[in-house]
Amino acid sequence: MKKLFTIITALILAVATTIPVMAATYDFGGADPGAFGKPTSVEPAIVVGGPADESSNINRSKDSTIIPPPFGSPASNTPNAGELLTPYITGVTISNSSDYGSPAVINNGTGNGTPYYSESSVEPDMIPPTNITYSSNESASSNKFTLPDGMFYADDSIGTLSIPKLNVTGKVYEDESLESLSKGIGHFKSTSCWDGNVGFASHNRGISIAFGQIHTLTTDDKIIYTTEMGTRTYEVYSVSQIQETDMSKLQRTSDNIVTLITCVNDIPLLRWCVQARKIGY
Repeated sequence: MKKLFTIITALILAVATTIPVMAATYDFGGADPGAFGKPTSVEPAIVVGGPADESSNINRSKDSTIIPPPFGSPASNTPNAGELLTPYITGVTISNSSDYGSPAVINNGTGNGTPYYSESSVEPDMIPPTNITYSSNESASSNKFTLPDGMFYADDSIGTLSIPKLNVTGKVYEDESLESLSKGIGHFKSTSCWDGNVGFASHNRGISIAFGQIHTLTTDDKIIYTTEMGTRTYEVYSVSQIQETDMSKLQRTSDNIVTLITCVNDIPLLRWCVQARKIGY
């Protein structure tokens, strides 16, 4: 019996050693196309004269670099604020900048500085006029700015804006927040409250429609702005459409103007922009 068991065991081992081992099959193919993110080491090319949302005439060289204002300063959130990194590289000097982020002023050696605007973002006819007369204590290179200190009324407004042609009169509230626009007309906090360029925003429909028809204004139509500082009357000199992101019309100016901005019906990327110049000096 023991001999039989030994023979059977030997036969089982012989058979086991002659049967090939069947290995599992594995597929080492690559991932499906598009399963990986785009490479980040290659920057997309900027085509001059490309799509409308690309500016084709932006100076991207070192001489256009701006040093940002200090963190937490009044100008830290103001567009175009700061100092040029290399103010002398183009042969001009930069002066009259401030902590509130006024646009750079170019002094061409004649003593008459003028505000500098990017050619790519400002149409020639939208640049505030420079052929104006100044008093003895006011230079052409001075960009005016008035803070709202002492201008608030009991209802928290800072003034009243009237457009006689449109039969519109509305209270002006500090900042362009939805809360301000729900009550009337909002004042862009980055702009002056009285002297210089005063910027206003309002809805063109809905809760408050103060600026619903400003695109129908024409040259010499009047806009009246009243505050604790007094009352000024302005004459319209420009009505245009601008991009939603174009804030160049709100830059500081040396002359007294008002800038009104509202939406364009059913075109989210555009805004109506009306500018008017103060009558008299």
